[in-house]
Amino acid sequence: MEITNLQSLTERAIEDRRYLHQNPELSGQEFETSQFIRNRLEHLQIEIVDFAPPSVVAMIKGTKGTKTIALRADIDALPIVEEGEKPYISQKPGVAHMCGHDGHTAILLAVAEWIAMNKEKCEPNIMLIFQSAEEITPSGADQLIQNGVLDGVDAIYGLHLWQGLEKGKIGLTHGPMMASVDDFEIEIQGRGGHGSMPHETIDPIYIASHLMQSFQSIISRNLNPVEAGVITVGSMQAGTTYNIIPDTAKLIGTIRALTPETVNTIQLKMASVTKGICQAFGAEGHINFIIGTPPLINDQQHSQIVESVVRDQFGEGVFELVEPVMGGEDFSYYLKHKPGAFVFVGMGGEKSQYPHHHPRFDLDEDVFPDAIKLFIGIIMQYKCS
Repeated sequence: MEITNLQSLTERAIEDRRYLHQNPELSGQEFETSQFIRNRLEHLQIEIVDFAPPSVVAMIKGTKGTKTIALRADIDALPIVEEGEKPYISQKPGVAHMCGHDGHTAILLAVAEWIAMNKEKCEPNIMLIFQSAEEITPSGADQLIQNGVLDGVDAIYGLHLWQGLEKGKIGLTHGPMMASVDDFEIEIQGRGGHGSMPHETIDPIYIASHLMQSFQSIISRNLNPVEAGVITVGSMQAGTTYNIIPDTAKLIGTIRALTPETVNTIQLKMASVTKGICQAFGAEGHINFIIGTPPLINDQQHSQIVESVVRDQFGEGVFELVEPVMGGEDFSYYLKHKPGAFVFVGMGGEKSQYPHHHPRFDLDEDVFPDAIKLFIGIIMQYKCS
């Protein structure tokens, strides 16, 4: 498939990305970004659908129009102080595009420009979703879905410029691809006292250490070894000084899994272990789960469509069947409701050597043409018959 204006589309995408990178906005606050997107779509004479800002949703009618596909980009930045000396560094202290959403937005705008100039080549209706608040809970995707964004949509596709995949590769999984993200808080109520007389106390710190050890047995002994699951305690808060055993301790952390069944198993076992160990030591334990995003599970029919596009348009050596990632992504909400696929466009290398969310993270703009071409290839591949 020849895209005659790919170079000009790429140049515009790089220009847009650098502007967005210098002007990042946090999740739910992307109103200037939203207006930038709206201005561009209006200039292209693309219909904007009535959804509450800062998300922007647009629709282009296809030549047949009996089916509708959606393409999604996330638009929010992170509360991170950017480091480095790039000429397009963030101009907003403490806010930066350290995950690549500026690139995703710029790429989808370039695709919108191509569609506007090539409507006669597009069989399905095409919905463009520029989504707010991917990085937080409640999720921007979930909110859009509750407001009906997927009504009438037959399939949805998304991409992520991915530092963890080698530059020049494009990959996905045919099934579970990214993990659920749920957090937990545990309060242990013991009985404090002097550190020299531990026998007169119920030590919540000691109990917390047992919980942390026992949680890892859930992963190693309650999950099938071929299933993936993670329990990470990110913080323990207890005590104030050297020689006092406190009354209480608090653990907070995160749970990751690739299937809803695994999520359920982990939570049930964590609740049981917390209650049992705390009771065994004479303490009270309370666990609260903070439900986040579900696992991202590609629909195999639609992930096969993406694989065929990559093999046909980029060559056999470009496609890579990737390992699932235990990071989360709220595109998973869309895939709970509609079939579709999420894909990684690899950019790992010298320019993108730092991981996502690192203060020195940067996109390799050399991969923008591949990302633009990928979305266009999916549009061309999707038939209404």
